Formats: sequence, C-alpha cells, structure tokens
Amino acid sequence: MSEFSPKIQDAIRFAAELIRRSKHAVVLTGAGISTPSGIPDFRSEGTGLWSYDEPLEVASLTTFRYHPERFFEWMRPLIHCIVDAEPNPAHAAIARLEQDGYIKAVITQNIDNLHQKAGSSQVYETHGSLLTLSCTQCFQKTPSEPFIKALIEQGEVPLCPRCGSILKPNVILFGEQMPHASWQAARQAARSCDLMLVAGSSLEVLPVAGLPMKALDRGAHLIIVNQTPTYLGVRADVLILEDVARIIPAIAECVLNG
Repeated sequence: MSEFSPKIQDAIRFAAELIRRSKHAVVLTGAGISTPSGIPDFRSEGTGLWSYDEPLEVASLTTFRYHPERFFEWMRPLIHCIVDAEPNPAHAAIARLEQDGYIKAVITQNIDNLHQKAGSSQVYETHGSLLTLSCTQCFQKTPSEPFIKALIEQGEVPLCPRCGSILKPNVILFGEQMPHASWQAARQAARSCDLMLVAGSSLEVLPVAGLPMKALDRGAHLIIVNQTPTYLGVRADVLILEDVARIIPAIAECVLNG
C-alpha cells in the first residue's frame, strides 16, 4: 500500500478490519464504480451525462412513451459504452470478497451487468438491467443482444418480434417504479446488514440513497469510498475520497491477506 498516504493506509486497514469483524456485510455501488471501465457517470462536472442533457427530457418514462426515437438517440452511445465495458479491479475485488464469504450481497444502481461479469452472484439491480427488453404492448420480454448491434450501428429502434411494437430496455427511467423484487431484496439487505460499504455512489438518487441510513439506524457500520463527498460522510466509520478502482482492491487485499 506504499502508493497511498499514511492517512489513506490507516483508513484502508480500518475498513478491512471492520469487514473482517462483520457477520453480514453488504455493498452498495453507483455509477462511480463503473467509470474506470469506461462508462460515464451522470453528475461529474464536464464528463457526466447530465452535463449535456436534462434528465427529465431524455431519460424519463414520458419521453420514452411520446418520443422513443429521442430516448434511443440519447441512450445509443451509453449502450455502446456498456457493451464494450469490462469489469475493473473494484468489481473483481468485490466479487472476491463475496466468494470468500465476507460480502453477502451487492446492491447496485448500475445497469451494466459488470458485477455479474466479475463473478458476483448475489446482485440486486435496483435500477434494472440492459440485458433484456420488454414490449410496450404485448409485454413479451426478450434478450437485448439481438437488437443491440442495429441500435448502435444504425440507430434502429428495437421492435417486438411478436407484434412489432417498440421494445423498452428493462431499466428504470424517471417517473417509473423500482423493480419490486430487487428493491425489496435491497431494502431487506440494508435492514439486516451489520456493515455497508458504499462504493462509487454520490448518494443523491432516492430511494436508493436512503439505504445506508436504514443500515445506520439499525446499528451497522458504514464505509464510504467515492471520489466526491456524500451527505453521509459525517456518519461514516471510514470515509475515503479516492478512486474506487484503487481503494477497493487495496481494502480487499488487506481483508484477505492482512
């Protein structure tokens, strides 16, 4: 850990000790864990997706219903990034901690499937996933892979193979309810954990941003690793404002090998 300052090294060791002592630790991840994989986040100044577009104008259920072409035009480069992305060291470290029994579940706001690619098995996707699409008329669910290439290369709006209506990615848009099963599992994980590690989340999007508070209210420890401050920094046992792709692997190495 010599590449880190003494203060950061101490924080990494303390975080590792909390994880080792925990009996039911969970991880909450946001867009910041996937930016090292080449997927832009939403709020970083100058690079975040919301630096260029108003969220409610491009990523809302209303826009999708009435102007689906505009929605897919906005989504097209993001989908391209997600398709090309590979898990980074932070994803791999979290997967290793789960495989070795230190992490019980991963709650993620991301739609990129990178946790699963890295080897995590218990993943609650609170904002859905790009792996499937659903028909807006007959509601048939279908894998997205056959439609992705045409969308990326030609901008073709995906159409249902059964009825010809527009297919919607199974991701949660503004104005849409959370996926019930994943959200209930995430809430239960937050209520039952004795430690929550927040990695790469600004904790600005409700209701997911409230999950760490639920954990704290039940006596859980809180570790936050993020590039920028969050509203819960003052409540965290460990707060490290650094790159998750550097810090999370260092914490995992300390947990696993001392």
